Amino acid sequence: MPVHRRQPSIELLELMGVVKENGNEQTSLPPVHTPFSYDYVLVAKTIDCQQREVFKKQTEYIEELKKKNLKVTKIIDDDLVFYGIQAPKEIFEKYRYLLKVSDACNWSSDQNVVPLSTRIRIVHFILNHTPIHSGEGLRSLMKMKVFEARFCLHEKKKQRELKESWARWTACLQGQPITAVRNYFGEKVALYYLWLGWYTYLLIPPALIGAIVFLYGLAFFNSSPLIKEVCEADTVMCPLCDKRCKVWQLSDTCTYAKVSLLFDNNGTVLFAMFMAVWATLFLEFWKRHRASYVCEWKVSDWCEEEEKLILEIVNNANCEPKQYKHSYLRSTLVLICVTIMILVIIGLTHALVVFRVIVAVLLAEGSWEFLSNHSNSGAMMLGAVFHYLIITVMTRINRIVAMKLCEIEETSFAATEKSFTVKMFTFQFFTYFSSLFYVAFFLGRINGHPGGYVRIAGKWRLEECHPSGCLTDLFIQMAIIMVLKQTISNVFEFTGPWFCRWLKRRKTNKLQRKCAHCYLKDESEAKYGAELCENCKLRDWLSNYRLNDVDSFSLFHEFLEMVIQFSFTTIFVAAFPLAPLLALINNIIEIRLDAIKMVTLERRLVPKKTNDIGVWINVLEAIGVLAVIANGLVIGVSSDFIPRLVYRYRYGPCANGTATDIDCMAGYINNSLSIARMDDKNILNEFSSYQMVTPSGLNVSYCSYKDYRSNQDYSLTPQYWLILAIRFAFVILFEHVVVICKFIAAWFVPSAPMQVKNDRLFDKLNRLKEELRSFGV
Repeated sequence: MPVHRRQPSIELLELMGVVKENGNEQTSLPPVHTPFSYDYVLVAKTIDCQQREVFKKQTEYIEELKKKNLKVTKIIDDDLVFYGIQAPKEIFEKYRYLLKVSDACNWSSDQNVVPLSTRIRIVHFILNHTPIHSGEGLRSLMKMKVFEARFCLHEKKKQRELKESWARWTACLQGQPITAVRNYFGEKVALYYLWLGWYTYLLIPPALIGAIVFLYGLAFFNSSPLIKEVCEADTVMCPLCDKRCKVWQLSDTCTYAKVSLLFDNNGTVLFAMFMAVWATLFLEFWKRHRASYVCEWKVSDWCEEEEKLILEIVNNANCEPKQYKHSYLRSTLVLICVTIMILVIIGLTHALVVFRVIVAVLLAEGSWEFLSNHSNSGAMMLGAVFHYLIITVMTRINRIVAMKLCEIEETSFAATEKSFTVKMFTFQFFTYFSSLFYVAFFLGRINGHPGGYVRIAGKWRLEECHPSGCLTDLFIQMAIIMVLKQTISNVFEFTGPWFCRWLKRRKTNKLQRKCAHCYLKDESEAKYGAELCENCKLRDWLSNYRLNDVDSFSLFHEFLEMVIQFSFTTIFVAAFPLAPLLALINNIIEIRLDAIKMVTLERRLVPKKTNDIGVWINVLEAIGVLAVIANGLVIGVSSDFIPRLVYRYRYGPCANGTATDIDCMAGYINNSLSIARMDDKNILNEFSSYQMVTPSGLNVSYCSYKDYRSNQDYSLTPQYWLILAIRFAFVILFEHVVVICKFIAAWFVPSAPMQVKNDRLFDKLNRLKEELRSFGV
């Protein structure tokens, strides 16, 4: 057989610092026998009266496990009963044989052992599929409090190695030992960290370019003619609310105009195009790196359905497969419920709009002059905080609803996990982004004009955009939500498990030190059959029991958090070029935070086998397409990029190629404003004489507002229709160009390296030759 050599893709990742394998990804796997560690532990409360139904069910379940030749060790500690479970060698030999003869495996001669992670997964399946006579399985017994907890044990030696090489804050800028993570937590967790590491590394270019775009706007902070026009204007603007609001000077918003230019400049267009292509390259290169690792791990042809069949046969040789079922009635019901839930979430966005409008009025009519003068900005910031509170509450509600809808479908666990992922992400996406879509595409466009304002319940006027554009509103909303979400969630994500572990330690007795005899055993390679003493076993089990609980969806929450962040980074990046930089900083911390939490603060996750990140890859591809559409609309519709372009070449001093000494954008702000005169009957009814007094005490007979309308009959001007036509033309052109670039990038980067394909080919050939030799032909 040819000498094994690492995949070039893995070598590249190590060179880039994404991973840190040290050439040891082919290290020997743990032995089949685990003399000291039990595969699984069940915990129950001690029962005083042995006639109780709970005790009967508990005893009956343990007896069912013993019938399957599982070794059960019982240890009592005060009010807790621990059941250590260890499966016999024959179960794993049966699993190995079935895996070898199945169609869905990459078998080779080095797979002659069953690692502890596989042992745990097999025992976990057996425990969950062992019912008592009344038909109740372990999940039902847990709900009935027959058992208090269930978990697999951390391996002290491996745990210490992972702490030193990975799960510590000082390793933030180091690569990750992905293969070591895979050997300990399984392929599913390892692929999550590989994906997160690659995503974080690839955020470096957009973070740098986004910062350059920001600095580009900063370079023209004071020299831009648009800023100069706003800051030096003597234009009187119309009142922003009814009754208490007065006319105001455009020059009062000089600072706001400067902030707008930081994010709404010519560099934003190129950056949005770059990010759309970046998202495609990120996913395509991810597929290559994934393919390299799953080839190394021999799970390229792994099939979840066949794995489940093998486990079912291992658990019960006379089992019957669960047939596929589909109900159009249930699917229709779920679809209706999902639609209703989305409409409810959109309804919350409308409530948020009403909240902002009412708060703006209250702030404007308040006695505090500063808030009265900046009522719209204050309402926008309070609205963003209120939106974050809605997100926090709706996250819990969305989870409950998604789980209930999955129960209606009555599918297998694998199908349920995928269905739950899609539903939960859909609900969360609408919860996070409905308000942002309103700010991006509707704010300031449906509020009407003087004499014809659109009002909520005929009372409160809708918000208006600043004369410098609406993009800053979107930026502030995104910045507040993203910073609050990342900061607060990370704080709670770490302090929550740490505090729970500290609380459990306070409530329970201090653990005894491991005896010297068992300590020497644990540090050396002992023979099969050797065991720790009962006190040291109990110490190990208690230390794991005191850790925070994990479940099947623990990894899901980590993925969801990162995919939502990926959405923020790509969908509205035209309004927030610093989003990739914030995401990069967060992810550097997030990787170590999750690692420390998994290794030291939480019970060990049940290792799960997989060869991909599942339905998340489809979600990410959908986000990539949506990012193209959203960024095209943000630049074409939300920003002032097109109106500025039209003014420069059609209405400005440089129109029709005429060269002047005046800047081509001079007069743009004044051109984008319309005038409302008090001698009009409609306007006279709209504003009171009290509102038409300037801060300096001067009575004015007219005021300006942002729109392209006639000063006589308030109809839309030809310039408005020209800008609208060019906006739509730009959006179509932008999306087609970027989509073509995405397709070219996807075609240019193969989803799997050639060496991976060749290695799989040779692996299958060697397997067939080995089978032929064993057949004796």
